[in-house]
Amino acid sequence: MEPIVSTRWLLARLYEPELVIVDCRFLLTDPEAGRKAYTEDHIPGAIYLHLEEQLSAPVGAHGGRHPLPEISKLTTVLSKVGINRESIVVAYDDQGGAYASRLWWMLKYLGHERVFVMDEGYSAWKKASFPVSDHQAVRVPSQYEADVQKDMLVSMEDVLNVVNNGDGGAMLIDSREARRYQGLEEPIDPKAGHIPGAINRFWKDVLDEQGRWKSTEVLKKHYEGIDPEQEIIVYCGSGVSACPNVLALGKAGYRNVKLYAGSWSDWISYEENPVATGEE
Repeated sequence: MEPIVSTRWLLARLYEPELVIVDCRFLLTDPEAGRKAYTEDHIPGAIYLHLEEQLSAPVGAHGGRHPLPEISKLTTVLSKVGINRESIVVAYDDQGGAYASRLWWMLKYLGHERVFVMDEGYSAWKKASFPVSDHQAVRVPSQYEADVQKDMLVSMEDVLNVVNNGDGGAMLIDSREARRYQGLEEPIDPKAGHIPGAINRFWKDVLDEQGRWKSTEVLKKHYEGIDPEQEIIVYCGSGVSACPNVLALGKAGYRNVKLYAGSWSDWISYEENPVATGEE
């Protein structure tokens, strides 16, 4: 089944017992904005998971701005909110799917099969006059048993090996805006530029003008020129907005797609790592 589901698809299944809806709204400029918005109203039955408090590890010297949490800590979070391997999980946000896609990727990494991202986001849900609630659901705790898919993730050392070898063994894709990729500006991290050899595919380009995910055929054209048999490593600033590209590449038929979770903010935490600017 497609990883993207429509608002109507979710509406039709809103009260199915296996369904767990997760509100992932978040703003980098205001980390409490998402939780505040959830408290005001959300899709009925939805729970809220906070990017920095529950879906990331504490920031350290390395690992980037949103390090992946330890598996045991992540499964504890999921268990507490009643998610298990049999759950049908639908994630949504109101930021183009970036944060919902991060949860989608994390669950896929844990071996979860039935996890989806709701198309268009919460504003579209409300605009359609679908039901909303300010009631915070209390779910019965469950037990999440992870089956970690280690081949979905790469480390800084893996990426450095690709950069140093320069043999075309893997394709690096930078998901940030073009000006950040080119090193013309950097509003968040202390260094500007990109990982040498990376090409640029801005994550928002997987959406159409209405903010809907593009079709499989359109995405195939979007990634045209990238060998579907090649290993593809996707990164962004902190491993969040890379996830829509990972999802979209899979939707377009690419099967060997991996995430560099630490991304640019981890890469530049190693002073000796090379930095490139301009176009590749």
